[in-house]
Amino acid sequence: MDIKDKKDIIYYLGVSEEEKIRELFDYAYKVKVENVGKFVYFRGIIEFSNICTKNCYYCGIRKDNTKIKRFSMTEDEIIELALWAYENNYGSIVLQSGERKDKDFVLFIEKILKKIKKLSNDKLGITLSVGEQDYDTYKRWFDAGAHRYLLRIEASDRELYEKLHPADHSYDVRLKCLESLRDIGYQVGTGVMIGLPFQTLENLANDILFFKKMDIDMIGMGPYIIHEDTPIIKYVDSFDKESQLNLALKMIAVTRIFLKDVNIASTTALQALKHIGRELGLMAGANIIMPTITDTKYRQLYLLYQDKPCIDENAGLCRNCLQARIESIGEKIGFNEWGDSPHYFKKVRES
Repeated sequence: MDIKDKKDIIYYLGVSEEEKIRELFDYAYKVKVENVGKFVYFRGIIEFSNICTKNCYYCGIRKDNTKIKRFSMTEDEIIELALWAYENNYGSIVLQSGERKDKDFVLFIEKILKKIKKLSNDKLGITLSVGEQDYDTYKRWFDAGAHRYLLRIEASDRELYEKLHPADHSYDVRLKCLESLRDIGYQVGTGVMIGLPFQTLENLANDILFFKKMDIDMIGMGPYIIHEDTPIIKYVDSFDKESQLNLALKMIAVTRIFLKDVNIASTTALQALKHIGRELGLMAGANIIMPTITDTKYRQLYLLYQDKPCIDENAGLCRNCLQARIESIGEKIGFNEWGDSPHYFKKVRES
């Protein structure tokens, strides 16, 4: 099995026969083992604020959603969670929030990055996922200790992107941000929602080609899951969890076969569709797990979509549960490792 071009990508995203789907997943897993190994790397997510200046039509924490209570963790709360991850051998964390660009926010992130690097003896890897910023801000945060950045394009097709966002959200600005991150030296991550209203298999195929064109190092993509308090919900005729899950898993598998050595996350959204969704993602070619380590008192306030799992589990329970589930499918966890993208280091060697 080989996937060389857009025609191949569309074909394999569209396969429906159970035997062919199994062959696809098995081959993707083989490609994964050959290129990134059988290790799964943890990224402990700290969702430290649901305050957002954006109004994306699909997102539960969008600015105009007045039904949620807004929060921002204190510096001490974030540091405490980061140190918990360090002491529990996670290796890496993700600092994630709604999007802000004000000076106080920029400085707040910079201070936290420096403190975490110092208190962890520079051993805790840090990914940021806090949206669109200018070049100078990205550079400040890189210099302060962040080395990976996740900025999902959500839809690489301009027309589809514009259907998902208000008129003041710019596709071109999003692209420029990804280019800035790459130029600064970050390991750059992006991703899309899978199974959106208006979306076609050709759109998804173009998304994978976009990842290649942009020379992306890590992919964080997952199934679109509804949220009742969002404008896009009116375009959803029906929501079939099994179909969404299968399409998302095929997207992971095809992306692994096509891009080979990038990091691919098995996202929490997969588990929202099926209890073993994240394990299925790993077996389809993913190699990253991003367990939430946010304090339980905040988890129910950071709901980008409905039915988010693990909102009532503390970080310790979540870690032990994940470890057992991952080991049950024959994978190993890369404790105390950053688990950086092999694709990124290949580029560094060749430059």
